[in-house]
Amino acid sequence: MDPLLVITNSDAGTADDESLAAALAVLREHTSVEVQATSNPGELDGVLHRAGSRRIVVAGGDGSLHAVVAALHRRHDLDKAVLGLLPLGTGNDFARGVGIPLDIEEAASVLVTGRVRAMDLIVDEVGQVVVNSVHVGAGANASRRGHRWKGRLHAVGVGKVNLGKLGYPIGAALTAFKPPVLRLHVELDGKVVNDLDTRVLMVALGNGSSVGGGTELTPEADPEDGRIDLMISRATGPIARLGFAARLGFGTHEQADDVTALRGREVSVSGERFWISADGEISGPERHRTWHVEPAAYSMVLPAG
Repeated sequence: MDPLLVITNSDAGTADDESLAAALAVLREHTSVEVQATSNPGELDGVLHRAGSRRIVVAGGDGSLHAVVAALHRRHDLDKAVLGLLPLGTGNDFARGVGIPLDIEEAASVLVTGRVRAMDLIVDEVGQVVVNSVHVGAGANASRRGHRWKGRLHAVGVGKVNLGKLGYPIGAALTAFKPPVLRLHVELDGKVVNDLDTRVLMVALGNGSSVGGGTELTPEADPEDGRIDLMISRATGPIARLGFAARLGFGTHEQADDVTALRGREVSVSGERFWISADGEISGPERHRTWHVEPAAYSMVLPAG
């Protein structure tokens, strides 16, 4: 088995340290393992520069995986890398979608017995990457508000024991009460699928199937099929929004008349100013953005079979 470089988050808590130790014990029975903690892009870039031919294992959640993939993409090293994932995040949506066990020792065993498979990547016109999911509208607004509240509540407590984790639920609740309703022009592979005369609640592009810890926003998305799964919700009225939320919980929202679900290779969104949430990273406001899929952009160790 190839040697491993395990990259962790310097801000991880005690529980994560204990879980990581259990995973490392499994891995070190089979190969040499180096662990490097990073807390900012500069440190991460330095660690990746020294990775050599080792397989890179991300110990963290979707945000940590996004950071490593984005750094490798900027360095033009992504196509040469083989990645693994130890899911230590809050939601772990990418791991859920590709079948990596959420039990940390079982996930470590996958790195020993699994198969190397090619993964797609979504990339926008300015070179920003999306590993799992990107959306605009209500979901992005909830994330934006959640980040703001997380920052405020982080100071309520002592050290890592604080109320910061309540930030996203608060942001989601505030957005549900008064969501953004946008007039957006959406094209899929050059064909208009929503125009400015029709308001939307949200537009989501899925490489992976779920967001928010298991909510299947684009339930059929597969990061190995070379396509983007596009979901547009036009549930803009109060009753329609309640119906969309209820169906979303059961994974049946794509069957509704006010939801469009399609697949393609390039999606463009333009119109009123909108915020973007890409793997939980917030950017904007923007008036135009185009994303395309890069099939088999990198390799990852996934469960055999």
